[in-house]
Amino acid sequence: MMRNGGRLLVECLIALGATKSFGIPGESYLAVLDALHDTHGRLDYVLCRNEGGASFMASAYGKLTGTPGICFVTRGPGVTNASIGVHTAMQDSSPMILFVGQVGTDMKGREAFQEIDYRAVYGTVAKWAVEIDDVERLPEIVARAWTTASTGRPGPVVVALPEDMLTTLTEAAPLSGPAAIFEPAPAQDAIAAAVKLLASAERPVLLMGGTNWTADGRAALQAFAEDSDIPVVAAFRYQDQFDNHSPVFVGEAGVGMVPHVKTLIRDADVILAVNIRFGEMTTDGYTLLSVPVPRQKLIHVHGSDREIGKIYVPAIGIHAGPNAFAKALTSVKGGWADWRAAARKAYEGTFAAPMQPGPVDMVAVSAWLRDNLPADVILTNGAGNFTVWPNKFFKFGRQARLLAPQSGAMGYGLPAAIAAKVAYPQRTVVCFAGDGDFQMNCQELGTAMQAGAQPIVLIINNGIYGTIRAHQERNYPARVSGTSLENPDFVTLAKAYGFHAERVESTGDLAAAFERALKSETGAVLDIAVSPEALTPRQTLTQMRDAAFASRKAKA
Repeated sequence: MMRNGGRLLVECLIALGATKSFGIPGESYLAVLDALHDTHGRLDYVLCRNEGGASFMASAYGKLTGTPGICFVTRGPGVTNASIGVHTAMQDSSPMILFVGQVGTDMKGREAFQEIDYRAVYGTVAKWAVEIDDVERLPEIVARAWTTASTGRPGPVVVALPEDMLTTLTEAAPLSGPAAIFEPAPAQDAIAAAVKLLASAERPVLLMGGTNWTADGRAALQAFAEDSDIPVVAAFRYQDQFDNHSPVFVGEAGVGMVPHVKTLIRDADVILAVNIRFGEMTTDGYTLLSVPVPRQKLIHVHGSDREIGKIYVPAIGIHAGPNAFAKALTSVKGGWADWRAAARKAYEGTFAAPMQPGPVDMVAVSAWLRDNLPADVILTNGAGNFTVWPNKFFKFGRQARLLAPQSGAMGYGLPAAIAAKVAYPQRTVVCFAGDGDFQMNCQELGTAMQAGAQPIVLIINNGIYGTIRAHQERNYPARVSGTSLENPDFVTLAKAYGFHAERVESTGDLAAAFERALKSETGAVLDIAVSPEALTPRQTLTQMRDAAFASRKAKA
């Protein structure tokens, strides 16, 4: 059967298991758009409003489902706009494939209209960047892209599609299905060595995170940790991968790391690190463990051999997938019960914070949400000081999920929430967004409206870029520059996109407003009035400024 490259690509993706895609149309891949005309209900195309939003959706979809998020964008401006999602997918270890149009092969190298050398541009950002130069090889390249994105340390793949490769006819057959690739299993002697080292510890810590977890793998790791009574710390923004209600869960090692977690990691004598890449936030700027040889004895387990020893030289390195490793573990016993109990008590204490100044107290709001959100809720957020509420003041049970960017990208939360509603329409999805963060991608409310994938959005509105204002006040107190916002009427804006919308002016109004949001069939936007004084849960803007002035005076 003769078919053009565009149809062959779409048929290959369906065979691999893709059911959703996100994108912005472009003339460079019209043949693909034409093929997608006939795949409704099998491979749906979610029409987005900006390529950055589309790539965020694909990255979040991959992180949530474990299968590559698919994104289609046009060449030049399209793919440069989409680069933020590629970078986020890489830092998140999120499986994603970005398909991007390219100039025809007869024009390459001439700086033709919107031409970009994708291998050069994305060689250091994506896990793999490739360009198809022979339509007969299209199934081979797509199969490799899917496998590369999904296995080892998952990540984004960029596939460039020259226009003539999509219009050329071929007899090449589409793929018949995905490869059945099993994650690497640990050697028995590696398990024995790890268990022996843990048994010798006085202050062990289990540090876990990353993607590619299965429900069985997570359950096995939790059973091991609970049987062994070992405190568990989640890597930056992966606290949803371990049941926070478990008595062994003691917190997240991430931005704004709380003191007891810093102390726990610093004072540990053995750290079992499973499926993490040792990012800057998880290590408090690489200060909690010495580089390259940590004082703590490190057991590093990862599905990618490239992660083991990349930063820290482990006492034991184990190349194994997280689920296979967790299932192979046997419990260990030691005299560290008090160590674990103290850490858990400190974790429980982090939820207590002073009443926040201003109209709406987010400490009280977070407590209400913690008690009332469904067990399988999906929370999302972008970047900003407001992220402390979903990241530090919520307990994730076994079914709850968090979609939050390790890249610290503003504007991620709303597209991620839309992707979550595309993947799981019946689940409650709540996006936390600052007023500045929300405006990075607020136009994607149109995507949500058109796709019928409308989440609940909580805009934490304080009229400032809070994170940068905090840095300003600490370093240049009272010299406000470039951090004050004049915002539109978010309620009117949201209603224009068909959302239920309300302004919440007091703490006592939140519960009723949220209940109305839950009942809305078209999603909801709640514009929550908070004071710029409530810059962090435990230090006001004025206190921050006064402390900076006092520090300057003491040094003078």
